[in-house]
Formats: sequence, C-alpha cells, structure tokens
Amino acid sequence: MLQVVASGSLQSSSNPYPFQICRNPIEPAQLHAVSLKTATFHDPLISSRLISLYVHSKSNSLDHVRSVFNQINKPTLHSWNTLIKSYVENQRSQESLLAFLEFMSRSSLMPDVFTLPCVIKACGRLMATKEGEQIHGLILKIGFGTDVFIQSSLVSMYSKFKDINSARKVFDGMTEKDLVSWNSLMDGYVKSGNVELAKDLFDEMAERDVVSWTVMVDGLSKHGKVDDARKVFDEMPSRTLPSWNAMINGYMKAGDFLSAHILFDQMEEKDIITWNSMISGYECNGRFSEALKLFTQLLNSGYVPTHSTLVSTLSTIPYLALLTKGKWVHSYIIKNGHKIDGILGTSLIETYCKCGSIESALKVFKSIPKKKLAHWTAIIVGLGTHGQANHALELFQEMLKVNIIPNAIIFIGVLNACNHTGLVKDGQRFFDMMVNDYKLEPTIEHYGCLVDIYCRAGHLEEAKKIIESMPMKPNKIIWMSLLSASRIYKNVEIGEYAGYHVTKIDPKSIESYLLLSNMYAATSNWDKVSNIRETLNKMGLRKDPGCSFIEFGDSVHEFIVGDRSHPQCKEIYRKLSEIRERLKCLGHVPDKSQVLLHIEGDNEKEVELESHSERLAIAFGLINYKDGIPIRIVKNLRVCNDCHSVTKLLSKIYDREIIVRDNSRYHHFKNGSCSCMDYW
Repeated sequence: MLQVVASGSLQSSSNPYPFQICRNPIEPAQLHAVSLKTATFHDPLISSRLISLYVHSKSNSLDHVRSVFNQINKPTLHSWNTLIKSYVENQRSQESLLAFLEFMSRSSLMPDVFTLPCVIKACGRLMATKEGEQIHGLILKIGFGTDVFIQSSLVSMYSKFKDINSARKVFDGMTEKDLVSWNSLMDGYVKSGNVELAKDLFDEMAERDVVSWTVMVDGLSKHGKVDDARKVFDEMPSRTLPSWNAMINGYMKAGDFLSAHILFDQMEEKDIITWNSMISGYECNGRFSEALKLFTQLLNSGYVPTHSTLVSTLSTIPYLALLTKGKWVHSYIIKNGHKIDGILGTSLIETYCKCGSIESALKVFKSIPKKKLAHWTAIIVGLGTHGQANHALELFQEMLKVNIIPNAIIFIGVLNACNHTGLVKDGQRFFDMMVNDYKLEPTIEHYGCLVDIYCRAGHLEEAKKIIESMPMKPNKIIWMSLLSASRIYKNVEIGEYAGYHVTKIDPKSIESYLLLSNMYAATSNWDKVSNIRETLNKMGLRKDPGCSFIEFGDSVHEFIVGDRSHPQCKEIYRKLSEIRERLKCLGHVPDKSQVLLHIEGDNEKEVELESHSERLAIAFGLINYKDGIPIRIVKNLRVCNDCHSVTKLLSKIYDREIIVRDNSRYHHFKNGSCSCMDYW
C-alpha cells in the first residue's frame, strides 16, 4: 500500500496490483497532492495505485478519475484496466470501448485476461457485433482463446447478439465450462426463440444456480409454455423474486389472471416489477377494475409507482369511463414530480380524450414544453374523434411548421378529422400528401378512413372504386362502412353488394343483416325484410343488448336496455315519463326504423326505444348530477338514430352538455346540436 514516510516522500510496496480502500474520501486527493509535491506522481506503481484509490472512492466522479489518468505519462496496464473496467461498471460502455481503442493505439502494452472480459462485456451491452468479432479475432491472435473466463465472456456476448451459433461454437470449444457459460448460452437460446434447446441445455446441467432456474422459468413463460414453466418453478430449490415475477407475467400473457393473482397473494416479498406485472396484466386482459384496485393497494402498501405503473393505470381508466379517477392519477403525477414530457404525457392526453374531456387533454398537451410526435398524434386523433376537426387540422399544420415529420398513425387522426366533418377534398389531399410527400405506404386503416370519408359524404360510387382498387383485401370494417352509407342514402344496389362481401367474411355478422333490413324497410321492400328475419331466426342470431355506463361518486352505474334492477329504478322511470312528455311538447316523432325486427307493434317499438340503455343512464344523470355538470356516458353499441335525435333535444331542454362515447366515436350534445355528422 501507499505510505507517507517521515521525510514527506511516498514509498511503494512491491505488489503492483493493490486495491487499497480509503478510510475516508479525501485520502486519494491528499496522497495525490503529496505525490505531486514529492515528484513521485509519475512513478508507474504510485500513479497506478492512485487511480485505484480514486476509483474506489465514492466521492470522485469517473470524469475526475479520467482527468487524473490523463496526467500520467505512461499508464501501466493495471491503470488502463482499472479505467476500462470502471467505465463498464458505471454503464458507460461506449467510453470503455473508446478507452480500449486508445490503449491499443497509444500504448505499447498488450491486453491481458483482466482487460478483455471488460471489453467483451461492453460490446455485448452495446450490441456492437463488428467490434465484438474483431476483439474475438484479437483474442485468438494473442493466445488467450483458451482462457475460461474470456471464453465465458464470449459466450455471453454472442448470446446477447443472438448469434447463437457462434456462442455454441465457443461453448463447445471450452475444456472447462463454468456455470456462467452454461447460463449465458441457455439465456442466448431463450432470447433467440429456441426455448426447447434451452430446456435441453438446462436438463444437461450437472450444477444449477438461481440464475439457471430463473432463466428457464422466464424463458418458458415468455414463450407461452406456462405449464412447463410452472413445473420448473415448483422444482426450484429456492425461488427468487425474478422467478415469481416471470411466472406472474407468463400467466397474465396466457390470460390466466386467476393463477397470477393466486401467486401474487402467496408472495412474501414483492417489488415494483411484481405490481407492474399484475396491473399491466389485468389491463391487457380487460380486468380494468381489478387493475385500478391494485394500483390503490400499491399506494396504500407504501410502494412508489414508476412511469410504467402510471401508464398501465391510466390505460385502464377510459374503459371504465372514470374521468374522476383519471384526474386523481393526474393529480398524483403532479404532486410527486413526475415529468409528463414522454409517454406519460401521451397517456394522459389519451386518457382524457377517451373519457370525453377534450378540454383537459388540451391543457395537458399545452403544458408539455418539448412536444414529441406522440403528443401531437394523441391530441390530433383525440380532437378528430371528438368532432373538432378544424382544431385538429390547425394543430397538424402547426406541427408541420415546427418541422416534426408526421408518421402513418397521425395521418389516421387527420383523415378521421376530415371524415367527421365531411371534408372530402381535404381528406383526399391529406391521403395524397402522406403517399407522395412523406412516402408512407397506406395501411388498410388509411384506406378505411378514406372510404368512410366518401361514404359519409354520399359518394358511394367513388367509395366503391377505392375499395376495388385497394392493394390489399378489404376487411369487414370497410365493407360495413359502405353498407351503412348505402342504408342512409337508400342505395339498395351498392348496399346488397357490400352486404354480400360482409357476410362472406363473417357469415354470422348480425350488424350487416340489421343494416340490410333497415335499408329494405326504408325503401318499403317488406318481402326482403321478412326474409332477413327468417334468416336470423334460422341461424339463431341475436343482437347484443345495449349497455351503458355512467360514473357517479366512486361507482360506475351500468344499465342495459329495459333495465329495472337499479336501486333508483322508480325515480329513473318517473324521469323517463317526464322526458317523454317534454319531447311530445316539442313535436318529436320517434324514429322506429332501427328497432329490433322481432318487435312489431308501434307502441311496443316506442316503449323499446324509451328504455334504451343510454336513455336510462341520461335519466340517472339528470336525477343525480348537479346543474351544469356534464353527463358522460359510455355505450357498447352504436347510438341509434332516435336516441341521437332525443339526446340532442334533451341537451337543449335541460340545458345540459351530454357526452356519449359509443363503439364508433364521441358525440358531444350541447344546445340541441351534436359535434358529429353521422346522423341525418
């Protein structure tokens, strides 16, 4: 070790590789000062030991270590190794490779068994395949090709590259295979998708550690072999936290959220990854309420959510129409100092848009200082679906002015904006801009938007030509757009043409039969209406019941058509009677054209319309919401013509903004009008 002798000079021991740990953080600087004062700093052993002391002192940055290193005239191999290793250990792998390159060009020294594994590790982290291969060639050239530690590092590097053949070649050439090399190769097989070969290797292993078991459980889980993963998991001598997390992930990906929940409850120790796996798993499996409950439980248990936790939680909220929950999570984000300039900002914008609060979405968008493409995309798509096409297109032009290059997704938002406001020429112009100016290949979604633009504007022949000229096979959604427009514009010939193609793709598509029936009824073709009714009866097809959700307090209230199960049932139906009388006073005549085929009498049809799920939800909202509070409803089916007309009138009668999200779009009803152009 370094010693300060009585004369004030530095004395070095004969050991060239001491790793002295300082008693306090200022010792390296003190010794450095003494070495400069006594002119012993350039003694190779002393400078080498100083570099080691600086590296092991937590109070010094790596940049400071490098500045001291640069003062050494002729660094020793040990000094180079210490610097290179420090860069790798501090996640600065690129600087590690640059230091190695400098070492090879500036020094007359040759790398040793301490240098090379560090450099190999850096290549693996950076996925620097060419550099890795060059270093492998150097290893063979200077005679270190049979060193076990270096070989093991090479197996790990090639496994990270997913170059499993090279990894296997090095592995097979090893006279002594250590556990690290077995685990690295097995992990390489897993990452390259060869989970069966990984399992064979696992079975061959004479010795296993926790890494071996965890790699196998994780690999089998990720590749959908959950039962096999569970067998390995159950055989583990001691289960690690990553292995529990891997099993939970595997079960969630397989849709078995019950087994994942059982494991979660059995865990004595959890980390934030465990909670994230459960919350995102519930969200992916459509168990949105469970995901939200678990997020609350996470906070109550004292865990600190990450960005991933918050993004997964926000993703669940729109499906439950829980605007207040969205605001609560947003408040948590602000209070705890989370930045919203990345994916979190995008998630917040999307959450507010999907919960019907476009104003809140715009506030979030405006608060982001450095807006990225994803932020612009989220708000433009949101404005488009809310019928605020002009604002959406203005923002798109603003985005282009700040030199952000649009991608294919944002053009879907732009086309939708044109669609919902009947801007046919603009829609075609933006479609052409995407193809010609930005060289983006249109997907079936882009063609679907373009077809819908022409359909809504009544240009059915043009829409039909676009469909027939598409480079890919049209899907059901595109044919349904043409069929729906044919019903609205009473074009039986094109409607039958579209209906034929829908039933060819999906013979049990009840929506297509109902649209055809309504089209025939609108044109007084009662024989064909009767034929469709018989077809539906023979096939046993029934329309899904309408279901609407409305949030009040801390609960979501669900209504189905004709529902009488709600605790406030009597009040709701009294309110519906009041609504009926007020509509009559305004001269409203019910549109019975879309009532289910099996309901025949006019009175029965009117009763059925009055008990549609969204009307029950609106009545509930009018009873319970304070004056001036918007009523927000989510419905599983498309709003029918009559309910759309009635809701417009109700927004005027009760001076109330009503926002309905159906399975097609958002409808903003205010002062007797709606933001959409979907109904005539």
